[in-house]
Amino acid sequence: MNKNMSDTLPVICENAGRTIEVAMGTTLLEVERQLRLDGPHPFLAAYVNNRIKELNYRIYKPVTVRFIDITSFEGIRVYQRTISFILQKAVRELFPDRTLYIRHSLGASGFYCEISGFGPIPAEHLDAIKARMRGIIDRNLPIQGVKMLTDTARKIYEGFGMADKIALLDSRPRLYSKIYTIDSLPGYFYGALTPSTGYTPQFDLHPYYNGFFIALPLRTDPTRLQQSVHQEKMFDVFHQYQSWVEIMGVPTVGQLNSKVLAGDASELIKIAEAFHENKLAQVAGCVAEANRERGVRLVLISGPSSSGKTTFAKRLGVQLRVLGLNPVLISLDDYFVDREKTPRDEKGEYDYEALEAIDLEQFNDHLKRLERGESVDIPRYDFISGTRQWHDNPLQLDERSVLIVEGIHGLNPALTPGVPESRKFKIYVSCFTSVALDNVSRIATSDNRLLRRLTRDYRTRGNDALSTLARWESVRRGEEKHIFPYQENADVMFNSSLFYEISVLRRFAEPILREVPDTVPEYGEAKRMLKFLDNFIPISPEEIPPTSLLREFIGGSSFKY
Repeated sequence: MNKNMSDTLPVICENAGRTIEVAMGTTLLEVERQLRLDGPHPFLAAYVNNRIKELNYRIYKPVTVRFIDITSFEGIRVYQRTISFILQKAVRELFPDRTLYIRHSLGASGFYCEISGFGPIPAEHLDAIKARMRGIIDRNLPIQGVKMLTDTARKIYEGFGMADKIALLDSRPRLYSKIYTIDSLPGYFYGALTPSTGYTPQFDLHPYYNGFFIALPLRTDPTRLQQSVHQEKMFDVFHQYQSWVEIMGVPTVGQLNSKVLAGDASELIKIAEAFHENKLAQVAGCVAEANRERGVRLVLISGPSSSGKTTFAKRLGVQLRVLGLNPVLISLDDYFVDREKTPRDEKGEYDYEALEAIDLEQFNDHLKRLERGESVDIPRYDFISGTRQWHDNPLQLDERSVLIVEGIHGLNPALTPGVPESRKFKIYVSCFTSVALDNVSRIATSDNRLLRRLTRDYRTRGNDALSTLARWESVRRGEEKHIFPYQENADVMFNSSLFYEISVLRRFAEPILREVPDTVPEYGEAKRMLKFLDNFIPISPEEIPPTSLLREFIGGSSFKY
């Protein structure tokens, strides 16, 4: 018996709430089978000692394991990465001389894709791709991840003509790199994949603009696929910025890194900031026109967490002054109810994304009084104490005034039921990340926003990375429920992303993320983000102007918050 015990290792499974003994070298797949876990959905990966691992990972020391399925945020990412690899293989087999581009997210879980040389893609080609993907899934081909010398990886990519991946390798030199393969097709990913292609049976393809939409299961209801998406305004913003970064020569991180290494960072910052200023001037022109033609005096700015709404509102105000208007700014955050009165979500955590977290009665009372020309004392919410405070700095509107209200619920009609729709001008602001890791590995806008929030909250709200990461899933659930359904209500959309910003955020976010201990579940997300940031050559923030939207997060802004 002693001999048997010395040959086995204890594995604590959080899903099952028990410990089992396994032989050294046992895979997570074998652990799952031994435990006979009976979840509602197939497990796609697992956290091992709070670090994400693929199911073919072998155990050589005592571990704690937590298996995840598609209903978790990391689980849906595993599904998305895997199906994108399968799509890449299908397109490669059918159209070896064409290039697949996975452009950006569309809807809750789908993606917009294009294939070079097609636009729009013929229906028979889309049917062929779908059939080829189905065949790859039905064959349940193994997906293998192998670390190898970077020189060897580079030669493999060269053999497939994958210049986008070579550019990434060349701009971040290291001795070893990891390549994933289906059959012999190589791919690069900065997160886990399923152990084989059979784990992603649910998908569909639909023609969309010059490409197609790949519909995937919903995280909140995996039995359903994402339905047809009608997000023309958001699509136009993505398309516009995608075209622009291609003109600038920085559509992928490898190309961005190459320009930074060549000493072009200063020029990149100037161009990106000038582009923002130009777009802000256009939005201000639309507001001024609405003010003249239909008497609009209320501008509502909405967007998800860390999209840069506050700085956007302040810079919009500057542009409106140039046009002869008198902007008056209010933040919805200042109308938060005191923390102990904040509603809680299904997990018992404070739900700051809920509309009920706002004192709607007082907010709408203030709107009416301001409209009547009265002087109104506006509250100020203290995020550290969690209470509203009052200060002697009343607001009052005059005949040239435009009231700008920024907050996540700006586009929700329930926020301002007493104001006719014709008297509102609605703006949606978000960080639509336009630079991709490579042609098929997109950068999630939520990752970009998380980096912003980590940096800002550490600096201004006394929150370490652990507390920010612990709240992030709740924030994202709230966005899906309270913000995204209303985004197409906007009159205009503004992309707050700056294509150079993640290279700047790296030096701020890395030390914060490294503080997360490996004893907490959030450690896995911290490690994932650190691995992601490792793809970027850092850029110094010195030349970023004080009016930049990025200054809201890294500090040094000339605006007062």
